[in-house]
Formats: sequence, structure tokens, C-alpha cells
Amino acid sequence: MNGLLLQIPVLGLGLEEFLLLVITAAAGGAFGAAVGALPAFIFTGFMVFLGEGLAVLSREVVALDGVAATTLTAGITGTIGFGPITGPHVAFAGGVAASAYAGKKYPEMEPEGWDYHFGKNILYAFGTKPDILAVGAVFGVIGLLIAQVLGAVGFPTDGVALSIVITAFLGRAVFGYPLVGEASGSSILDMSPFEREEPRMSADGGEPSEARRASSEPRSDGGTVPQEHAGRLATEPWLPHQYKWSGVTAIGIVGSILGAFVYIQTGSIFLIYGLSAISLLFLNLGVEKMPVTHHITTLGAVGAAVTTPMLGSTVAVLLAGMVVGTLSALVGELTQRIFYSHSGTHIDPPAMAFTVMMFLIGVLHLAGFLPNAGHLGI
Repeated sequence: MNGLLLQIPVLGLGLEEFLLLVITAAAGGAFGAAVGALPAFIFTGFMVFLGEGLAVLSREVVALDGVAATTLTAGITGTIGFGPITGPHVAFAGGVAASAYAGKKYPEMEPEGWDYHFGKNILYAFGTKPDILAVGAVFGVIGLLIAQVLGAVGFPTDGVALSIVITAFLGRAVFGYPLVGEASGSSILDMSPFEREEPRMSADGGEPSEARRASSEPRSDGGTVPQEHAGRLATEPWLPHQYKWSGVTAIGIVGSILGAFVYIQTGSIFLIYGLSAISLLFLNLGVEKMPVTHHITTLGAVGAAVTTPMLGSTVAVLLAGMVVGTLSALVGELTQRIFYSHSGTHIDPPAMAFTVMMFLIGVLHLAGFLPNAGHLGI
């Protein structure tokens, strides 16, 4: 049967197009597992930066041989950067699921010097191990389908980001991790156990490696941590160098101003997203204290995009972008303290910040308070 005639309910896709996306997303998710979640996301950055750069350039040139120049570049950001190949809801999500699976199935693979639960190691490339690639493939397809459905029904937030969050929680449920985990400090927001290097007293992140089973750590009360938990930190902040409120606020101000400026100059929301994602190559290579900023810089650009029609001054637009991006930085930190730090797998704080912030912007736009919703198609 002609795939263009048979439509998939809700998605509005022909069968052939649907199968094309699903099969490619399976490969994309497996690719994320093979190279690792963070390296896969860095590839996203390169593709988005390329696509947005060409799109900005194309607006400055006339039609080429009767074909608008934008037609030549339209597919790079959407169908590759955020599509079933390097889309973070596919490749990154596949890598995250692979790490969660390996954290339970292959704890012996944990690299030396990794202080968190192995299920949180999104830097690790799993190569060609078939079962791990299969996990990445399955979650890549799930991530794609979730984003497609959210887009089709017009849900007022960033569907790619929300898909990343959903598949990460799904991975915790499927592989036997607690959805949130038990806080070790005075509250779920307390990061002081990390600062005191307190060891974990429960296995709510999963079983540790054999190397850690063989040791024990002294406890402040004179006893010892049970051997099966020895060596793992009680509280595991997403970024050890980027969790204090003052520092998060500072990088929020800086990053969001840069994002807003790039939007003002280019009209592209995602050019700065690509650049921020590419910068994580240095983090992946071991550069200490490299900040993670794509949820900050991009929301700075979004803040500029939604306020440009309302404000006459570019300085005012820049400052509006600063406010939105800084708020996104703080939301990211809040969500990491609640959902990342106390369990054993990666729940992406930037994706959570994107989800929350774009939902607020989408709702405000639908309510008539904002002239547009940034990159949301609502």
C-alpha cells in the first residue's frame, strides 16, 4: 500500500515516512549508545550550528538558479540536528538509557575515578556491545515518538526537551532505579553532603562495582559504610563546579546576554544553542569547570525573540533575554537538586529547564501576554 495514502493516527504521517523516521531513530539511538550520550549531544551542536549558520547566510543572498537559498539549508537543523540522527531526544536519550542499563548490567565496566553511580556516566562510549546498542535503539525510537506526538497535538512546550525528560524517567523505572531517590541532607535541595564528601548509606542508585565492594569508608559516627555502598557519594550534584546558587546566577547572566545578543544580530534562536553544545567538547575532553550553558544561552535568545515586538530598544531586549536566560539557569539547578542528585541515572537538568521555561512562555503566549512563543509552533 502506498505509504503516502495510509496515515498514522495523531502524527499525520504517511506510513512510509513514519517507518523511515522510526528505523532511522533506532539507528540514531544506537549511535548515541555507541559513542556516549554527551559526545552524541556534541554532534547535535555541530549540526545545529552548521544548519543555523547556513540559514543565516542564506538570508543574505539572493535566490540561486530560481531556488531560494533557504531551501538548500532547511533540512540540516530540523531533520538532522533535531531529527532522528543526532536529535537529543534520540541520540542523547539513547546514550542516557544505555548508561542506565549498563549501570545495573555491567558495573564492572565502570572506569576508574568515576565517583558517581555508573548509570550517570554520560561520557562513556559503549562501542559495539549489541545489547547496549539495542537499549539505545529502543529509547531512541521512544524519544522520537514522544516528540512527534507532542508536536502533533500542539503541546505548549519544547517537545524535544520534554521527550528527553520522559525517556530518562522511563529508564529509571525500567531498569530499577528510584524515580527521585532519598535525600541525604536536611532536605532534597541540600548539597552539603557532597561538600562534606559524605558516603552513601543506601543502594538506591543501584549496586556498585566489585572494586567498591572490596572497600569500606569511615563514618563520622565511628562506624563504617556497608561495603556494598562504599565509595559512592551521598549526594551527587549534576556539575560539581556549577551548583552553587551564586555561580549559577553569574553564569546565567553572562550566558543569557550572549544568547540574546546573537539573536538580535542574526535572528536565529538556535545558533547559540549549537555553539553552547559544541563547547561541551571541552568538558568531554576533561577541561575542568567548563560550564554547561545551552539552556541558558538559548533561553536568552528566546527571551529576546518574544520581547523584540514589544520593546523598542535593543538594550531593553538584551536585558529581557538576560532575565529569561538567568531564570532558566536557576530552574535547571532547582530541578537537578530534586531529580538528579539522589538517584543513580542521568536526568538532564537543561532539558528540564527547557521544558519548564518553554511551557511558561507557551502558556503566556496562548493567554495573549506574549506576541510569540519563540521557536514553538503554537
